[in-house]
Amino acid sequence: MSAPPRPSAATRTPGARTSRPGKRSTVRRSRLVDEPASPEQGLSSLSHVVAGALSAGQALILSLAVVVLPAVVAYLVGTATLATPADAPDDAVQVGSAIDVAMGIWLLGHGVPLTADTVTVSLAPLGITALALFATYVSAKRFATMSVRAWLAGAVTYALCTTAVAALAGSAPGWSLPVAALGGLVMGGLGMALGILARPDVPTVAELGERAEVLARQATGVDLVPATLRLGLRAGTVVVALLLGGAALLVAAWALAGRATSSDIITALEPGWTGGIVFAVAQLALLPNLVLWAASWLAGPGFAVGEGTSFTPFGTISGPLPAIPLLGALPGQDWANPVSAWAPVLVVACGVVAGLFAWRRLEPSLVRWSDVGWVLGGIVLTPGVLMLLGQWVAAGAGGPGRLSDVGANPLVTAGLVAAEVGGGAAAVLLGAKVDVVSRRGEIGGDLAAWLRRPADHAEPGDPAPEDREPEAPDLAAELFDDGEPLDEAHDADPGK
Repeated sequence: MSAPPRPSAATRTPGARTSRPGKRSTVRRSRLVDEPASPEQGLSSLSHVVAGALSAGQALILSLAVVVLPAVVAYLVGTATLATPADAPDDAVQVGSAIDVAMGIWLLGHGVPLTADTVTVSLAPLGITALALFATYVSAKRFATMSVRAWLAGAVTYALCTTAVAALAGSAPGWSLPVAALGGLVMGGLGMALGILARPDVPTVAELGERAEVLARQATGVDLVPATLRLGLRAGTVVVALLLGGAALLVAAWALAGRATSSDIITALEPGWTGGIVFAVAQLALLPNLVLWAASWLAGPGFAVGEGTSFTPFGTISGPLPAIPLLGALPGQDWANPVSAWAPVLVVACGVVAGLFAWRRLEPSLVRWSDVGWVLGGIVLTPGVLMLLGQWVAAGAGGPGRLSDVGANPLVTAGLVAAEVGGGAAAVLLGAKVDVVSRRGEIGGDLAAWLRRPADHAEPGDPAPEDREPEAPDLAAELFDDGEPLDEAHDADPGK
């Protein structure tokens, strides 16, 4: 008998064995398991660290240059136009002093106090803080990689560089080095995190939150952050956005109303074009502080610019102020009137908007009272905490004497904002929940059942309790046990 024909190439199926299987060597497999990691993997880990460190260093240099260069240019232009006394320090010393002051102002934006001639300034210009965060965000988004190593390397590099700047700056006290390290770590870590999370190849914040929630549920067995609480936190961010937007519009109105005073200050100072640039940078640096103070003004407690001063919608107590054009836009006596006394109602309206935002994303037929409580708690928590932190960093000492008290009271402002927002949101959420319950008849059914119950006392004309006829026995209850006749129950169970 002849051997069967071998299958041709056309009839072979993919993966089918057409010849005798050979013995595959296991040496290569064992080498693949036992051999160490390839150099490319080590280089990849190192590249993440280098990318994070370079991103942080680039952002720090950029934000520092924006502050230092205008100060140096202003000094050079000023010395070129003015006669220099014979006993004046040389140019190198004066340029060094200008750079020290500029670095001190940059450090102020990172929470490091500035000391000059035994005078300590702790009022942080939040415009410089925003500039540093934005520079770190952009640099990390463009150059950093998506890894924890890059984030840690960037945060640590920024903290080390901030400490080095504080050590080099003569305007920063020696005890401020730990503060500079902590402030740099917070600023660098936050900016790097925002930039890395904004990359297109990175999961969104919502996806990361869901993953963290799943891990927490697996570890603890409970839902640490309910979905309704997360919805309340989102609605709280809406409140913060509306409140800061309204405060920014209010600051713009103050600036328009006080433009004459600001113009008089600029005319009296005669800063020139270089001084005008310096004044513009200084005012932009303080503008976010003024917006936060305006938010406190809307809530009711107001703010102070010096001891003994008070700017509230119910009254204004002013005093001597530094010659800064931006401070000429502070509200005067005309802004304290019967109409401005209703300013806190705007904060309550922000709470109403947040309540509507949250309710439109709920299923009314499935909402429980506990869900309403979680949502309301998130709406109150977000603006309260953010306003507490914001007013705390926006306040401080702006100089000696009277200027040692500048800003709003963080605790009072946060408490009033939370109460006013909570009142507006509660009016919407509780009203909507009661409406849903009444439409389903839960309240009406309970009320009708309560009214149908016999009264504890007799009405006039009704017979006394002892004279009433006894109620007829319920024969059905005696003949039936759980809805079945007793004889059928005994037939079904002969042992009874």
